[in-house]
Amino acid sequence: MSMLSQIRPAIVSTLWFTALLGVLYPLGVTAVAENTMPNRAAGSMIKGPAGQVVGSALIAQSFARPEYFHSRPSAAGKGYDATSSGGSNLGPLHPDLAKREAGDADAIRKSDGATVVPADAVTTSGSGLDPDISPANARMQANRVALARGVDPAVVRTLVDRATEQAFLGFIGQPRVNVLKLNMALDAEFPVRHAQTP
Repeated sequence: MSMLSQIRPAIVSTLWFTALLGVLYPLGVTAVAENTMPNRAAGSMIKGPAGQVVGSALIAQSFARPEYFHSRPSAAGKGYDATSSGGSNLGPLHPDLAKREAGDADAIRKSDGATVVPADAVTTSGSGLDPDISPANARMQANRVALARGVDPAVVRTLVDRATEQAFLGFIGQPRVNVLKLNMALDAEFPVRHAQTP
């Protein structure tokens, strides 16, 4: 038996599986995704009123102005950087983390008039890019947003309730509010002259 006849099956198998699993399978999965769920396959992009892309439903953005709901804090890069996704790597008992969270909670109490600050308002997600906040966090911010826009806080809370997505199948995950979608709905219903599309 020649050496070529012994290694030929290995070479043929490598080429065959490379073509099958490295080319045909990814192309097939991509084709199915683009035809069955085109928005998700394209990154779940959200378009503004003029048809321009303003962000993704899957990646948080920084909102700092008082007339907008604010996202969770981010430790991704310099904040909300999708190329540097990750946490701060500070343990739950690290003094720097405790100091930052206490400072953030104090700032929220002052700006939002909150007595109780939900945990997700001061803690970062594992990726630093979580686009959602808890309904409690959104309701806590409603008074500040309403005051900045000159509308009734009850109307803003109703908007929060409408934007709240329930747990998948009723028991997987937690109720949540997508901050970008909520801010866009806010601009559509209660525009302010100096507000820009998020």
